[in-house]
Amino acid sequence: MSEPTEELSNKPFVARLASVYLSILALFCFKLFVKISLNLLTYFYIVRGNRKEAARISAEFYDHGQKHRPWADRSPLHDAASQGRLLALKTLISQVNASTIDGFTPLFNACTAGSVACTEILLENGAKPQSKSLDSPLHAAAEKDCTAVAKLLLDFGADINARNAALQRPVDVAPASSPTEGFLLIHEVKPRRLGQLCRQCIRSCVGRDRLRLLPNLPLPNRLRSYLRYQ
Repeated sequence: MSEPTEELSNKPFVARLASVYLSILALFCFKLFVKISLNLLTYFYIVRGNRKEAARISAEFYDHGQKHRPWADRSPLHDAASQGRLLALKTLISQVNASTIDGFTPLFNACTAGSVACTEILLENGAKPQSKSLDSPLHAAAEKDCTAVAKLLLDFGADINARNAALQRPVDVAPASSPTEGFLLIHEVKPRRLGQLCRQCIRSCVGRDRLRLLPNLPLPNRLRSYLRYQ
């Protein structure tokens, strides 16, 4: 019975200390592995809710990653917006103005995807129609020839004269002779309505976090609906 104890006591102190540290490191690595596994399962199977989609994203991440923009800093809201998944978007709407390292927001992703429904939900919940990056959501909508998305953005106060890195306006990046180009050209020469400017000013004063309280304002139903773009 005393042999193992004697053998342990005969070991050098450094060797015993190394064994302790190795045990701690192994335990830490195991806990980290479990945590990462649970996070991946949550992301792929609950947030994404689609096994095929999870497999596709895993393949993109491990094989070649995203071709155009960083993958790691994209939130689930960016993914939902870029893929037009309205139900997922509604559950993640609290991060409405989250941006990637490049400054791209979920609204920009929705406009790039040409999703009218996702664009509308984001704007109604306080997404800013302007962008921190040089390419604005309106540039993305114009480039994709999405007239309905472009109209929504302009209704919510997007700057029709915003310029990108190449100093181009949204109308400049729209396909030649396209419906969106024609729409933007007409919109450029029309002055903005006073009612629309007032609505944007009121919503700005209320603040994004309190937009959900608009239905409770002591105003006529018609005016409350107007403030909510309904």
